[in-house]
Amino acid sequence: MTEDIAPTKRQTRSLHPLPVGGLKRRSGVVITNEKPWPRAAIWGLQVAIFLAAVAGWEAGAQNGLIDPFFWSSPSRIATAFVIVFNEGTVLYDTWFTFSATVAGFVLGSLLGAVVGLSLWWSINAAAVVRPYIVVFNAVPKIALGPLIILIFGIGIASKIALAIAFTSVITALAAYAGVLAVDDDLVKLTLSLGGRRRDVFFKVVLPSCLPWIASSLHINIGMALAGAIAGEFISSQYGLGKIIMYAGATYDMALIWVGIIILALLATGLYAIVSWGEHKLMKGQVAKTI
Repeated sequence: MTEDIAPTKRQTRSLHPLPVGGLKRRSGVVITNEKPWPRAAIWGLQVAIFLAAVAGWEAGAQNGLIDPFFWSSPSRIATAFVIVFNEGTVLYDTWFTFSATVAGFVLGSLLGAVVGLSLWWSINAAAVVRPYIVVFNAVPKIALGPLIILIFGIGIASKIALAIAFTSVITALAAYAGVLAVDDDLVKLTLSLGGRRRDVFFKVVLPSCLPWIASSLHINIGMALAGAIAGEFISSQYGLGKIIMYAGATYDMALIWVGIIILALLATGLYAIVSWGEHKLMKGQVAKTI
């Protein structure tokens, strides 16, 4: 048998697959010597699994194996889709949720990044503020929902505020973690070459923290959507959350699934946009995930 050889430090840091004792290292994960499937085969298998699940769901509902009252069925969901789109209100509800999510995501991410990066300027300020950030992160944000609704009303402002509450603390913690990971040697080198603290911040700290901040964006887009939906669950005239709550109150399971499916499509699209933006932002840099 071939004896496994421990990877060297240089191999561990490499982003490219390296043969290590009969194994391959890919993006930090040790895997066996298997050839990657063609992309078309992977997509085909994904579609086949989805179609099989839908067909099994429909067959189970038709044959009484699944209670359609509680679980509905693909055919009933398709009918509900046609009805809600013919009514026309679902498009505005989707736009309402999308707008609140994007606004909360952008503002929350910016606010969190500013707070986290600002802690670099003073270790004393960081020591004072850090416990408040930790406590706010530990508090379930949904508990703030009624208070925010009372302050900002049932319009889109309260949904944006909740989305900011869900996202800002995540970016703040990520940015502060990046601050703590800044290379001290680079800071000393910059200062020894005549740089000021401002130069150190913009030329060393900020570029070093960008991968940490970027890694939080994937989490933030889902949290922003969760915040917007939470606000719509509590009280709202529009939004996909309002549709789901109305459907639940009237026991319209097909309509609930319509709302869930639209939310899934919306979340997928937003995640793809954030991934594209992160790729552009981090082009040429190695991202650190937390």
